Amino acid sequence: MTITMAHPEEPKEPCGPHDPPTGVTSQISWVTPEIASSFLSRDSLNRRLNTERVAALADAIRRKEWRLTHQGIAFDETGSLLDGQHRLHAIVEAGIPVQMYVFHGFPREIFPVLDTGKPRSGADTLLSTGAKHRPLLSSTIRHVTLFNTMPNEPWRGSRAHVSNDRILSAYNADRDRYTEAVVVSRELSAHLFASPTAVAASYFVTTYAAPAANLDDWVSGLKSGASLEEGDARLALREVPRETQKRGPRRRMTMQDQMAIYIKAWNAWVEPQRAGELHLRRLRKGEKMPIPVQVKFRETN
Repeated sequence: MTITMAHPEEPKEPCGPHDPPTGVTSQISWVTPEIASSFLSRDSLNRRLNTERVAALADAIRRKEWRLTHQGIAFDETGSLLDGQHRLHAIVEAGIPVQMYVFHGFPREIFPVLDTGKPRSGADTLLSTGAKHRPLLSSTIRHVTLFNTMPNEPWRGSRAHVSNDRILSAYNADRDRYTEAVVVSRELSAHLFASPTAVAASYFVTTYAAPAANLDDWVSGLKSGASLEEGDARLALREVPRETQKRGPRRRMTMQDQMAIYIKAWNAWVEPQRAGELHLRRLRKGEKMPIPVQVKFRETN
């Protein structure tokens, strides 16, 4: 049998230049803060600077998460900076040199098409792992990271940025726990006031602190509410009203508030003798994020 492969027709109208621009050169260079400042002093065609983006890149450089990729610095044929201002500003802010590609000689008319692609999300980064429910998973990892690194600071702005590298690294280091947290949250969030992300992140940090606790009891009580007596922290958590999630200046509840309420209920359930009167409400001004009670396995000789 002979199989004939059909060739696609040539487009009637060209969809771009047929030949790459001539005179373009590139090299991998160490760009120091001094060199970055020099590059930034040249005439620039770049868009308005996004300071939050700069701060996030600078933090990644400080954490040694910078990787050499095809994204670098580009100058046009006159020496004007076409692309890379945020990366250059981040190097200056971090005060640390990094390696990157430096391109020279691009025609100025390519400027409008630079950086028009969609940024890669944390969920996109997890695609290679084969993990399920990646948007929820990446959001969970981000908020666990924020809880562990800056529990009492606002989880917004550039300081709350968690890079894709950190999300992937955290997942690879503890994938079973994160997978379990996401699975449980998808079951529990239907019975609780909190969002799936808040439930998953709270489940992760509490069970991480208390691996010896009776998790089946905790989860089953929250899911069914059956036979829970007055004063049971699980019943109190189930009864937190869902309307606290509605938008509004007085009713909006942050992710920190949601996690704080979950952790307070967990702590009261693990150590009921120390719970006293349980108040499940958003964090008051100046109130610290609660820390999950630890329940460790006993060491055996």
